[in-house]
Amino acid sequence: MAEGGAADLDTQRGEVAALLKTQLRKGDTWYLVDSHWFKQWKKYVGFDSWDKYQMGDQNVYPGPVDNSGLLRDGDVLAIKEHLIDELDYILVPTEGWNKLVSWYGLTKGQEPIARKVVEQGMFVKHCKVEVYLTELKLCEDSNMDNVITRRFSKADTIDMIEKEMRKLFNITDEKETRLWNRYMSNTFEPLNKPDSTIQDAGLYQGQVLVIEQKNDDGTWPRVTRYLYSIMFVSSFVLVAVNLSLNNPPVGAFLCLLHSVKNSSYSLSSYHPYSNSYDYSDQSRQSERSGLCGLSNLGNTCFMNSAVQCLSNIPPLTDYFLKDKYTDELNEDNPLGMKGEIARAYAELIKQLWSGKYSYVTPRFLGHYVGRFAPQFSGYQQQDSHELLAFLLDGLHEDLNRIRKKPYIQLKDANGRPDKVVAEEAWENHIKRNDSIIVDIFHGLFKSTLVCPVCSKVSVTFDPFCYLTLPLPMKKERTLEVFLVRLDPLAKPTQYKLTVPKVGYISDLCTSLSILSGVPAEKMIVTDIYNHRFHRIFATNENLSSIMERDDIYIKKKYFDETVVEDFDKHESMEYKPQKKAFFKLKDCIELFTTKEKLGAEDPWYCPNCKQHQQATKKLDLWSLPPVLVVHLKRFSYSRYMRDKLDSLVDFPLRDLDMSEFLINPNAGPCLYDLIAVSNHYGGMGGGHYTAYAKNKDDGKWYNFDDSSVSPASEDQIVVSLLICQSRVFLYIH
Repeated sequence: MAEGGAADLDTQRGEVAALLKTQLRKGDTWYLVDSHWFKQWKKYVGFDSWDKYQMGDQNVYPGPVDNSGLLRDGDVLAIKEHLIDELDYILVPTEGWNKLVSWYGLTKGQEPIARKVVEQGMFVKHCKVEVYLTELKLCEDSNMDNVITRRFSKADTIDMIEKEMRKLFNITDEKETRLWNRYMSNTFEPLNKPDSTIQDAGLYQGQVLVIEQKNDDGTWPRVTRYLYSIMFVSSFVLVAVNLSLNNPPVGAFLCLLHSVKNSSYSLSSYHPYSNSYDYSDQSRQSERSGLCGLSNLGNTCFMNSAVQCLSNIPPLTDYFLKDKYTDELNEDNPLGMKGEIARAYAELIKQLWSGKYSYVTPRFLGHYVGRFAPQFSGYQQQDSHELLAFLLDGLHEDLNRIRKKPYIQLKDANGRPDKVVAEEAWENHIKRNDSIIVDIFHGLFKSTLVCPVCSKVSVTFDPFCYLTLPLPMKKERTLEVFLVRLDPLAKPTQYKLTVPKVGYISDLCTSLSILSGVPAEKMIVTDIYNHRFHRIFATNENLSSIMERDDIYIKKKYFDETVVEDFDKHESMEYKPQKKAFFKLKDCIELFTTKEKLGAEDPWYCPNCKQHQQATKKLDLWSLPPVLVVHLKRFSYSRYMRDKLDSLVDFPLRDLDMSEFLINPNAGPCLYDLIAVSNHYGGMGGGHYTAYAKNKDDGKWYNFDDSSVSPASEDQIVVSLLICQSRVFLYIH
């Protein structure tokens, strides 16, 4: 038996390894375990076959399960935002969690972080652990200032929430109650389907739910107050009010609505996934067209940013405002979404351009995006470009004019002129894909592959919807490390090292050796977790395995195991990183069109050699669309490291000349003006998205920041584009 009466280490390793392979099943419970603790446990039990040399060593004993690294400060129930599976935490099934806690215990004062498995997807169902719960604000109709926050799973039903609220507010069993979904300040939607889930009801992060108790005389307080409040709208309403406050006849209710509608303000009607429930000032309609914000549904600023960019593309928005989409809905397309995405987007565009609202809530669109693309359905931060790409693809398939796609045999150029091959490729594309999205956003690449063995040249032309441009990457990164010498009286020294971004632990040792004079071969590199040595890095390991939050200690061999907190700082700690690199858009396009060699994991099958080869590949631009979407690939990601490339890129606001990059000799002038930008502030896995867009009616620029819309000058935009390191740019021809 291992320490504390736990099963022996081989048994622990085998049982947990088997349980980690458990299939996800709807309704099951899984638990989050901090990846730092889990890695320490793996080290202790010799979980990995290549890392058993410290197995059973008490110096790496993990201690009680400790999830403090996952929790918000001062909150034992709420986890931090933007945590990433396997990087920040490990998911284990109930049986695995119970075993770990029985062997090692749970850190005092902590609660298990339990999460349910939910089913997602519209056509292809799949299960997912719902790491982030939906936070709802609960209150009573009689006292809305007393708000209690609780977290629920998207699979929880309205009935479960109502029972929880009855318990929280001490409502007796004999009292009849009903729930309301409160929007803005004075608009309420009834939640009258007890079996509906949170996801089905379209409830989002931070939503306010109100529980109402029936009066002793059988009336409902909200009905009484509503009818009383509109008595003053017109004398016509008084006739209906005098009929019945309890159950007004249908005719009376229609009179009420009709009378209010004829006043200077109008009450919006209820739709189960409506975008807005606000009062509207009809007199401001012409002033506010398109200048309407979008409520954040809980980390959905990425969606708001993408939608505002698309909303300000004149030909696309006019297409929906004029209802041209209704004649082209393709509900039978197996690749589409039954027309739901197109209808939801159309409704939202009409709300944004109605001029009636200062902001609306995009629940209808958000609901269907979550149903058809489950990766966007949680409340974790996502990428605005990925959402934009999903929307363009979804709208295209929902609006594809081709009802039955023909089979087309793709042909290689085989020496034919580029013009002939390009026209053939585009005609074949249109035979299968013909929509407003293709009309506005699709262009054509030329792809050239050359076999390194037989020199076979393959030329194809492929359609594209956006350009994803690489950024010139920094070749180096800085790391702060502590050098602990053999002499127990010598203080550890902190160094700041410059090492290759794509390098090895041996490069780190060499860099430190130059500064410290200690031979690299006498160093051992380790990181510290919970005041213990967590792991020892092999010299041939990639530097990417060192995460940003690791405390790295480098010791001379045969060191003492005591970690000393008092240390000296080497002069290298005064090193200030170089200024951010500055590039022009042209540099990114040239890098995009540079010839490259395919990786060993992504070879090309040569039809001559009959084998997969690491061919050279070159992409060129042949034709460009009326609206050019440019995406800067600012994030790089590995299992151990997240990084945002913070190089500054100069994007022109007008007269972007793309003709120099087109290899089509008949392309002609190709000038573009910037029309919309999706901005990102912060690092990977977090931050905030906003948008700049040029209004099609007044030609002025505006800043869209969730529900807020404000004017923006061109000078302000130029400066902001550099500060926030924008991600997606939309140019119009």
